[in-house]
Amino acid sequence: MTVSPGDGPPTTTVPAACAPNLPRVQVYGDHALMVDVAGIEDVHALAAALRATDVPGLVDVVPAARTVLVVLDDEAPDLAGAETAVRAAWESRSTVASQGEGRLVEIPVVYDGEDLPDVAAWAGLSVAEVVARHGGREYVVAFGGFMPGFGYLTEVDPTIAAPRLPTPRTRVPAGSVALAGDLTAVYPRATPGGWRLLGRTDIDLFDVDRDPPALLTAGTRVRFSAVDRLPGDAEGDGPLAEGDAHSAEGDQKSAAGDEMRVGSDRGPAERDRAGGVEVLATGPLTLVEDEGRPGWASSGVGRSGAADRRALRLLNRLLANDDSAAALEVTLGGLALRFHERATIALAGAPTPATIDGTPVGMQALLEVRRGSALRLGFAAQGTRTYLGVRGGFDVRPVLGSRSFDVLAGLGPAPLSAGDRLVIGPRPTGLPVVGLVPSRTTVTGVVELVVRRGVRSEWFDDAGWRDLLGGTFEVSDASNRVGLRLSGPSIARRDGELPSEGLVAGAVQVPPDGRPVLFLRDHPVTGGYPVIGVVSAGALDVAAQLRPGDRLRFREAS
Repeated sequence: MTVSPGDGPPTTTVPAACAPNLPRVQVYGDHALMVDVAGIEDVHALAAALRATDVPGLVDVVPAARTVLVVLDDEAPDLAGAETAVRAAWESRSTVASQGEGRLVEIPVVYDGEDLPDVAAWAGLSVAEVVARHGGREYVVAFGGFMPGFGYLTEVDPTIAAPRLPTPRTRVPAGSVALAGDLTAVYPRATPGGWRLLGRTDIDLFDVDRDPPALLTAGTRVRFSAVDRLPGDAEGDGPLAEGDAHSAEGDQKSAAGDEMRVGSDRGPAERDRAGGVEVLATGPLTLVEDEGRPGWASSGVGRSGAADRRALRLLNRLLANDDSAAALEVTLGGLALRFHERATIALAGAPTPATIDGTPVGMQALLEVRRGSALRLGFAAQGTRTYLGVRGGFDVRPVLGSRSFDVLAGLGPAPLSAGDRLVIGPRPTGLPVVGLVPSRTTVTGVVELVVRRGVRSEWFDDAGWRDLLGGTFEVSDASNRVGLRLSGPSIARRDGELPSEGLVAGAVQVPPDGRPVLFLRDHPVTGGYPVIGVVSAGALDVAAQLRPGDRLRFREAS
């Protein structure tokens, strides 16, 4: 099951103009506000002012092309109070927000990109002239998104602003320097993408041990400098001579390697092997998840966390754990563990047959496991994700403050493999006070999800909203923790391209083909398609349990 966000927003011109005295502020789902301004200078000024303002419940600020997304705590956020604080921040922003005020980062580039000849032909220039025009100016990071460390750079010379490829590549190497219309960027790691490749660099764009982890953040100035080779190049490697054919894409390899440093090392397997929990089998996918890593959107890092947050919180209440304790998220089932110390555990989420040493055990109940015992999960008949919690939580190395693995960003402790050994954290001092709780309603029939209108009503007429509420949709195979691709009625929307803006979990995005995508916990930080609605937090937990073939409908929030 896969959802791929592509490589960011459509190419658009981001004007720098004076914003109105009172920007438009709209409620965006249950716990966010979307603020519309006129241009990138005001985006940067407002984002800086918000970070310096006491906004009630503020969790994250997400600058984009012409908007600033204000994400609030999901525990009963004070939306009215936050809006008042946002308007106060707008009034207190700097009167001069020059893009040139950011720090300057110089990036060495070997200009041997596969698409250089095509860009030159499109522009009516020589390859050398394209290189000179790309490397001979200063760019500004307008905003981040798509993946950790990816920055959208503006101020491209319009003469070389060739459009993106009609068919995206299945793989763009890490370190690729690319162009798409009036934007340019560097790919932090290998990924599919449709931008035109001009060259490559070995610069480290994202490092979890750096503060901030992203080298390119909103407002940073960037200059590319042409070099003959990078430190990791073999002798004789060099830039593309004008008129030469480029080598095969597989020969393009950044000295930085195929993956950026994101802290996704195994972690658990390197711990003390005297106790803990040994992984015997994982089923299709087993991840360590907690409540996520809020606050890193400016570095292109989403919150992530357990897909069904309600199930995780139930486990931690049962076990008297702190809310931040990490559990195992088991996709469809098939997990087998051997316990090398006594433990208290519980299961929640998708109902799954489970045994301890061959004896069947129940869901959502406290279970005592002896040293040497084996827990085995069957496969869920309904639902997608079962959660296994242990008293004390699973103690794996946190990355940016969270033990969650983000499948879109590749960030966090890696998916479990047979032979891994998990450490159990310190047991809490409080004792569990509930031994059993009622089972949740299983996923049957047509599931109903409560949805609130999005902030882009101008992109959808009443017929589009009626199509969303009146249709029955089916979850397609191309779905995962990033989101659910839905088949069914096509949603009518306006033609054209929307400048990229921040996304929240639960957003229902409508691409040009009219087939909606419902984003889950590992959604991209920003996106370039309009959002017609946002499902409620409770409905999002239900959506996380849907699997391909399940059907759903949307009901407007009262």
